[in-house]
Amino acid sequence: MSNTETNTTTNTGKTNAIRWGIVGAGRIARRFAESLGHVDGAALAGVWSRRAEPARALAEPHGARAFDDLDAMFGEIDAVYIATMQDSHPEYALRAFAAGKPVLCEKPAAVNARTLQTMIDAARASKLLFMEAMKPPFYPLYRRLREHLARDPIGEIGLVRAGCSIAGVPLDHPSFSLEAGGGALLDIGVYEAFLAVDWLGEALDVQTIGRVGETGVDVFASLNVRHERGIAQIFCGLDLQGRGDALIGGTQGTVTIHENWWNPARASIVYTDGRRVELDEPFSGGGLNYETAHFCELLRAGATESPIMPHAMSMRMIAIIDAARRDLNVRFPFEAD
Repeated sequence: MSNTETNTTTNTGKTNAIRWGIVGAGRIARRFAESLGHVDGAALAGVWSRRAEPARALAEPHGARAFDDLDAMFGEIDAVYIATMQDSHPEYALRAFAAGKPVLCEKPAAVNARTLQTMIDAARASKLLFMEAMKPPFYPLYRRLREHLARDPIGEIGLVRAGCSIAGVPLDHPSFSLEAGGGALLDIGVYEAFLAVDWLGEALDVQTIGRVGETGVDVFASLNVRHERGIAQIFCGLDLQGRGDALIGGTQGTVTIHENWWNPARASIVYTDGRRVELDEPFSGGGLNYETAHFCELLRAGATESPIMPHAMSMRMIAIIDAARRDLNVRFPFEAD
């Protein structure tokens, strides 16, 4: 077996479970491990973390192995999910590519466009699948909304309005760490950037106002973004409560994706002719299972890029965040000149 092949078929042609390894053992890693139980043909095989005890605590309930050596884990798995803080995503992704392993990387895949491009280039050079784990487009509600609007459109879409702000995040949370690449824009705003890019295309101009906290990260940001096909108004924050819905506006109607829009389950479509359509699509398995199932399908098909979350989408999202951080003069100590 070459270093770019996966252990997904037997010599009788039957499909085996894709063996996943998780880098990291925090909250999102636990959610991913639980979601794997809802993905056909996938299983957790290994967990590695810089701290041994959390890795064991995550691995054992799922019948997986906790590894002390990351390269040793790479030798026993078919795909890698990176679940660490964003400052370390490039290091682990590049190590995975060097070991011949495809990567599903938690959002944001990188803290800036330059680093993300390095990761994309390495994946392409190795002919390996690489996808940012941006979950909303894979949810049943989001897919159904896309299908409905293809049949019964709201006209030319030109507005996206969305945001999320969470009050009471403790100051010792990694989101407040400048050294770890924290801040509201990267932790939360990347979701809103996805929604804007998905419906309006590439950003052409970004105007940002916001506040920088005592640790040096952005604690609240409000963005007006001019895109190829319209305007986005988005916000994100770490010290105010602003959980909410999302609005998509067109010339013949509006869509409201009800809160919490980033875990979409309900949407209302109101047309200018008075019609109203309600979409209700509950999700199962915590939500991460949908993006993971998509990744597994791509892996079995030999694909190196997702048509739903392509590399260009990730680059367009992080370009918005880069521009907003420049406006707020937020710079991480590990970023090169």
